[in-house]
Amino acid sequence: MKNNGKLPPWLKRRLPANDAYDHTHHVIGSLGIETICTNANCPNKGLCWEASTATVLILGNICTRNCKFCSVAHGKPAPPDPTEPKKVAAMAKQMSLKYLVITSVDRDDLQNGGAEQFAGVVTKCREENPNLKFELLVPDFKNCQDKAISILAKAMPFVFGHNIETVPPLYPIARPGGDYKISLKLLEKVKSAYTDVTTKSSIMLGLGEKEKDVIQSLKDLRNVNCDRIAIGQYLRPTKQSLEVIEYIEPEKFDWWKQKAYDLGFKWVMSSPFTRSSYNAHLQNTE
Repeated sequence: MKNNGKLPPWLKRRLPANDAYDHTHHVIGSLGIETICTNANCPNKGLCWEASTATVLILGNICTRNCKFCSVAHGKPAPPDPTEPKKVAAMAKQMSLKYLVITSVDRDDLQNGGAEQFAGVVTKCREENPNLKFELLVPDFKNCQDKAISILAKAMPFVFGHNIETVPPLYPIARPGGDYKISLKLLEKVKSAYTDVTTKSSIMLGLGEKEKDVIQSLKDLRNVNCDRIAIGQYLRPTKQSLEVIEYIEPEKFDWWKQKAYDLGFKWVMSSPFTRSSYNAHLQNTE
């Protein structure tokens, strides 16, 4: 349905209220850890924190880019925090995590794009929590892809995620600092360098994209052997962000799920509230 200024009923959620949510809030706050849950105003924050999980945002909360769909602040970020790996490891231990999704802001100011910090966080967490599994949701490493992939090798194994976010015709509007072909190239390079790594991407719907462009983007991802795809509804995180053009009905997300499986994806999550890190730990492919 077209956006008429009212949120459709299937996109309304209750406020969180349980002890696990409070514990998650306390652990994250006491350690001074940033999360994408808060910085991106994620609608799943309540459910995730109630389930004693959160997606860590490393390398600060200031992005070097200014994507119009995102509410993360942009500007000149501070140098990487050398104590961050230790803090995240402590968080994982205190929350008894079994699966941790780690993401970051874009750090075009760093020679390795922040890859060294990703590797450091995983390594330290694994020292403290040997059975912890990881999913990395990384930037495009625009100017240093080969270097970043080499650095990340010491942090394997993990699921390697990088989001294309939207279809190519909408990049100038929604993701002006990104490059569709560079994003695909990163996923292709990772799969070529590390054949056993599971790769993953995500796309938002509701920004005015055409169905044929979404289908082509899914095909493009499969052409670079991307294994997993998350498909969700774009929701405006702030008044300064892009407006929602269309609210996609749940039944259409079911259709996209089947379409993605038909194209060969091994793992598909498709629903209005799907985000790349939401329920990322679920390994089912039904």
